[in-house]
Amino acid sequence: MLLRDFLLRLHLCQGIGIVGKTKIYTWLCSQRATHFEVPTADSLIHIANIHGENATRFSDSYHQLMTQPQRVAQLVGSEKWLCICDKQYPLQLREAYAPPLALFYRGDINLLASRMLGVVGARDATDYSMEILRQLLPGPVTTQLTIVSGLAKGVDTWAHQCAIANQGRTIAIIGTGLKIAYPSSNRVLQEQIGRDYLLLSEYAGNSRGYRHHFPERNRIIAGLVESILVTEAKHHSGSLITANLALQNNRNVLAVPGRIDSRLSAGTNELIAAGAKPVLSPNDILDEIY
Repeated sequence: MLLRDFLLRLHLCQGIGIVGKTKIYTWLCSQRATHFEVPTADSLIHIANIHGENATRFSDSYHQLMTQPQRVAQLVGSEKWLCICDKQYPLQLREAYAPPLALFYRGDINLLASRMLGVVGARDATDYSMEILRQLLPGPVTTQLTIVSGLAKGVDTWAHQCAIANQGRTIAIIGTGLKIAYPSSNRVLQEQIGRDYLLLSEYAGNSRGYRHHFPERNRIIAGLVESILVTEAKHHSGSLITANLALQNNRNVLAVPGRIDSRLSAGTNELIAAGAKPVLSPNDILDEIY
């Protein structure tokens, strides 16, 4: 079995999380074997430190996926996918925290080789975020950078739309399978991005958007981009999680300052107080990248 086919099957296994998969991938890289041999489930359970019911789920799922190619085909369907061992897999993501072993995609995979700016913010963002994006993204930013976001309501949606409206490029990283639109109101936008730009997910086919999928999705955004811009964010919001992950990956974190009495500017003002760069103009973004 080819290494990339094994890694796809491992990626699809149940009973193991992103940290366990990373432990196994790190172990595989350390072996430096000239010929790849499929490990036993028990050996991987030990390496990934899987316990209890999860160990049973993993063992059953692993055996099924390794011995039944039709099960893999059923889960993946006709979707194209990129493996962590492929040359086109972005180096910066491979070296980030818990990189996905496989990414399913639709659209132009060559966008992963472009310079990227992550844009995140509150789902219930105000018109302030909309106006900020209108001021910051058109022009040199969308001309020179690919805008990356999570296709959620609010800032994510506006960032994608702003890039498209200004003849820029965009990548959407979602927390469901590529066949699912969440929120459903973004179905048309998701289809457009998958057709004309790039739609990415680490979840196969019809995977639903479970709660833990969205923080996991955020780590991909944080690992993929060079810099990340936060427009509006509450205390302890998903956007701040993404920003903190970006800091752990040594990425530039940029934040839009806001009124000190606005709950949706509390998070961005805190980021600035902690050392994030305040963004007042497009040049503030470009200066961090070039």
